[in-house]
Amino acid sequence: MLAEIAENDIRNHDFMAFLTPTVLAFGTYNVRKHPRVGILISGLRKNGCTVEEINHPLELSTAQRVEILKKPWKVFGFGWDLLGLWRRLRQDAREWMKHNGKPDAVLVGYMGHFDVLLARHVFKDVPIILDHLIFAGDTAKDRGAQGLKVKLLKQLDRMAVGAANLVVLDTQEHQHMLAVLESNTASMVVPVGAPDEWYAARAVEPGAGSPKTKDVVFYGLYTPLQGVPVIAEAAAILAQRGHTPHFTLIGKGQDYDQVRTIAKDLANVEFKDWVEPEELPKVVASHAISLGIFSTTPKGLHVVPNKVYQSMAAGCAVITSDTVPQRRMLDDGVTYVRPGDAQALADAIERLTTDDDALSAAQQAAALAAQSFTDVEVTRELYSWVLKTNR
Repeated sequence: MLAEIAENDIRNHDFMAFLTPTVLAFGTYNVRKHPRVGILISGLRKNGCTVEEINHPLELSTAQRVEILKKPWKVFGFGWDLLGLWRRLRQDAREWMKHNGKPDAVLVGYMGHFDVLLARHVFKDVPIILDHLIFAGDTAKDRGAQGLKVKLLKQLDRMAVGAANLVVLDTQEHQHMLAVLESNTASMVVPVGAPDEWYAARAVEPGAGSPKTKDVVFYGLYTPLQGVPVIAEAAAILAQRGHTPHFTLIGKGQDYDQVRTIAKDLANVEFKDWVEPEELPKVVASHAISLGIFSTTPKGLHVVPNKVYQSMAAGCAVITSDTVPQRRMLDDGVTYVRPGDAQALADAIERLTTDDDALSAAQQAAALAAQSFTDVEVTRELYSWVLKTNR
C-alpha cells in the first residue's frame, strides 16, 4: 500500500513538472525601460511556467540601442562595460545550469539581436525563444538609412532569427517579414499587451460624480513612425476653430524640434521631456484621451504600438491610425483616423471632447478590448508551445 502511494506521488510530481516547465529569461534587457519582456515573463508565470532570470541590464536608451543596430561596430565603443555584461551572463548561465540542469526553454528579451547569439552559444540543445519586435534593417530604413547599411543590418536580423527556435513577433506584418529574410525558423504572433500597473491605474481614476478631464495625452520617443508632427498640426487646426483642449506631449526624440515649432503659439500644448516609468501609468490614466501613432512610414503601417495597449488598459479613449494591423488586433476598441491626416485627427479629438456620450463609449470600448491583452492572455499560446516542445 505504501509503495503504491509512493509511486503515485512520483507520478504526480513528474506530471506537475511536465505542466510547469522552467523558462530562463536571459540577456541585457531592461524591463523598466522596455516592459515587453516583463509582460512575457509575468504571463508565462501566471499560465504555469517557472520563470527564472539571468539578466544584466544594458543601461542604454532605445535610441542608443537602435544606433548599435544601425552601426554594429559601435558595440565596441561601449567598451568593457558591455563586454563585461556578456561575460557575467555566460558565467551566471553556466553556474545556474550546474545547479539546476538545462532549462526547458530560454527567452531572449526585446532588442536581443546580439544576446540571442550568446544564448545559442551558451545553451546548446535548448529551445531558444527570441522576442523580435524590431528588425534592424527595417528600423534603420525607417530612420533614413539605405543601401549597403540596410543590407548588412538585414544580415544581422538573419543571424539573430537563425539562432532561435521560435521567433515571437507582435503583428502578422512583422511575421511576414521573416519570409523576406528567407527564414525557416518557427514564429508566433504575441500581442505586446500591457503590464498590470496600467490596469491598476484605471482602477484609481476619479469616482462617480467627478467627471474625468477632457485632456489629451501622447507619450513616446518622437520617432518617424509615431507621427507626432501630425498631432501638433491637429492641435493647431483645433485652435483655429477656437477649440483648445489641453494637450500633454511626453517624451523627446527625432521629431521633437519640428513639433515644438508647429506648436510654438499654442498655449494649450504642454511639453514634458520625461516622466518616470513608475509614474507614467497614473499620468496617462488621468487624461480622457490618449493618442497612438499617425505616420505614413512603412514601419508605421505594420505595428501596433505599446502605447495603444497601455492607454486602453488605463481606461483612456484611444485615437490611432487606421492601419491593417491595428484594426485586426484592436477591432472596435479604439477610434481610427487616416494615417498622416491632421484634419481627421482634429475632427476625432473635437468629437470626443465635445460629446460626453461619445467619449464615455470610447473609454468603455477601450477598457473592454484591453481585457484581451493582459499578460496572461497574450502568453497562452507561448506557454502551450513551451509545453509541446518539451514533451
